[in-house]
Amino acid sequence: MGPITRAVSDEFLRKNLMAREFLLQEGSIPPGMVPKTIEASWRRSIKYGLDCRRADIPSIESKSELEVLLASNRLLLDAAAPAFDYLGQHQGHNGVIALADARATILSVGGARKYFDCLEDLSPGACCGEDSSGTNAIGMALVEGQAIQIDRGEHFFDSLTDVCCLAVPISSPHGHLLGALNLARKGPLVSPQESLSLLKMLACQVESRLFAASYPNHYVLAFHSRKEYLDSPWQGLLAISPEGRILAASSPACQLLGESREILLGHPCEEDMGVRREQIARMEQGQIGRARTARGEFFYKVLGAPLLNRGVAITARVPAKPALSQQGPETLAGSNQRYARAVRMARQGLQNGLPVLLLGETGSGKEVLARSLHQSSARSGKPFVAVNCAAIPEGLIESELFGYREGAFTGSRRGGMAGRLQQAHGGTLFLDEIGDMPLALQARLLRVLQERKVAPLGASEEQDIDIALICATHQNLKRQVEERLFREDLYYRINGISVCLPALREREDIAELIASLLLKLGGAGIALDSALSALLANYHWPGNLRQLEMVLRTALAMREEGEQRLGLMHLPDSMLEELNATGCAQNSRIRDNELELIRQSVDRHQGNISAAAEDLGISRATLYRKLKQLRAA
Repeated sequence: MGPITRAVSDEFLRKNLMAREFLLQEGSIPPGMVPKTIEASWRRSIKYGLDCRRADIPSIESKSELEVLLASNRLLLDAAAPAFDYLGQHQGHNGVIALADARATILSVGGARKYFDCLEDLSPGACCGEDSSGTNAIGMALVEGQAIQIDRGEHFFDSLTDVCCLAVPISSPHGHLLGALNLARKGPLVSPQESLSLLKMLACQVESRLFAASYPNHYVLAFHSRKEYLDSPWQGLLAISPEGRILAASSPACQLLGESREILLGHPCEEDMGVRREQIARMEQGQIGRARTARGEFFYKVLGAPLLNRGVAITARVPAKPALSQQGPETLAGSNQRYARAVRMARQGLQNGLPVLLLGETGSGKEVLARSLHQSSARSGKPFVAVNCAAIPEGLIESELFGYREGAFTGSRRGGMAGRLQQAHGGTLFLDEIGDMPLALQARLLRVLQERKVAPLGASEEQDIDIALICATHQNLKRQVEERLFREDLYYRINGISVCLPALREREDIAELIASLLLKLGGAGIALDSALSALLANYHWPGNLRQLEMVLRTALAMREEGEQRLGLMHLPDSMLEELNATGCAQNSRIRDNELELIRQSVDRHQGNISAAAEDLGISRATLYRKLKQLRAA
């Protein structure tokens, strides 16, 4: 950097620091000193009670909690992996890259982090939300719902004064924020628009992979007005039901068709694309079609099709039993008859317009059950919109739920935004952790549920909404009503049919659940040995089903080719320590017993590793790994 450029850069930095000091000392900033979005974020940071001189970024410390976090975001991590690797190769030599979830919690970090002392706390589990980390690109991108550039001096914390950041949000097929992709550098940004364009392109690629992964059993149609843009991040994507109706539309698809997602969902594909379902079903993989519509000419191709139409080779790999999220609601209850009866009543109640309230610990499967109830209803072809009331900052939850018109408030998105209530029109709205909803907002929600009308912020007219309602919470709502933390009238409005989901440690059908989860994870024909079964049966499962899924996913990943049984040797030591930390003497003996079995088998076969492995039902590679652990013990 030359002396003139450095002088300009330093002057820019001084101006930003002076603007923030004006805000802290005077409560206002002279017009034009910083972008309005930065000023709004600074004000939110102050409102959260943050001190710009300190940067205590909270982080998940428990290994089990971190494992649950990563397991619950596995779809996003898998979809983002190619983009994350590409970004690391091209930008990671002089920058830090990160992937965060919808709560701004870091899932993955790469790049030259060792050169950034101020970013040493940026690791998986760290929270970058504005309410805890102040003004930063990840937090702002998720608040604003758009790409964000943070220049030197624009972060709220002093420790990040010399850091520049770019972040781009990542959305689900239904337009809900799932996370953000971030790039951070020290010093002034070099070619920020090029870097931002690269991030946007990679985010589009991630969203395309998420789209295809979210609809494995439906037709996925890619299209664009220019043939050469097929297979690019800018192609539009539509998920099509077997009946030919649009189930989901990507953001580029909405732009190409000139319609909002809310209008497109449920429409026959033939009306919007001029393509009949029969035409789609007949298309071969890679074949490109041409459609002439009122909106112009489009080129299109089929990226995915229902499994039954993909040939014998793929059909043979489909599990005989559907995954948990695809099973009927009663099936999720396993052999628990009382739970199954409650679920059956919830399904019938929802079908007849009654609200459903799901009660249970975090990770007990409330959202899985909610999705299953939706899929078994007459609204299954319509949107399922999930809102986590505890994950959205209090100041933003109103605009998230009800939407807003352009110009409704400082920093509002151009063109406004449809709220989650409007997005769920015709389908099902799932309000997770409703017990954490602010009291002031409860009154407005009650009115909407009573009148079935909603007015976005900044709008005078109301719009009719038709939704089925499912709520969930881990809180004791009755006690909250008594303590005046939750409105009594809203409680009775949402508590039509109540279902209490048992904690995993209370269920007697854990073997059944494990079998279902193994099928879901692609482990058809895989079984657990007695040692691992006993360990899982005796664990207290604070993370419930999410934690169990992570344990099984890890064990399957460690399995060698040809192995059909999972045992303790398929779990890392950190996970075994966690599973053994129950205070139960039996659990502490399980590992010792297994090691003794290995010793006996090797001795019995006089050191013949192949024979010992066959005797134990494991591969030679797994046995070698276990013997290495024995020698180290």
